[in-house]
Amino acid sequence: MNSISVFLIICSVTLSVIAQILLKYGMSNPVIQESFKVSLLSGILSVLGSYYVLAGLASYVSSAAIWLGVLARVDVSRAYPFVGLGFIGTMLFAYWFLNEPLTLSKVLGTLLIVVGVLLISK
Repeated sequence: MNSISVFLIICSVTLSVIAQILLKYGMSNPVIQESFKVSLLSGILSVLGSYYVLAGLASYVSSAAIWLGVLARVDVSRAYPFVGLGFIGTMLFAYWFLNEPLTLSKVLGTLLIVVGVLLISK
């Protein structure tokens, strides 16, 4: 795997992590949560008006587009283990930006995933 492929994989995973954080932040908005209590249509309209949710969706689409480029260059069995890095990024970004607790079980679980990714990628 060459450096361009690794760069594209890292970009795709990073955009996926950013998407998770933006979507969570957007969906945590009390206005959106209350609008879903009114009706499904009201909730959907609120979501469509949220810049954070829309930015999260755009990040996912960008991530998927880059991932398609990765799959055109690299065997999926070699590229996919890198997706596990998203667990680390999501856990850390949620801690830093969403003030989610960083518990021992989350850290240990994430480390187990990393060990699994390393074993699969060998």
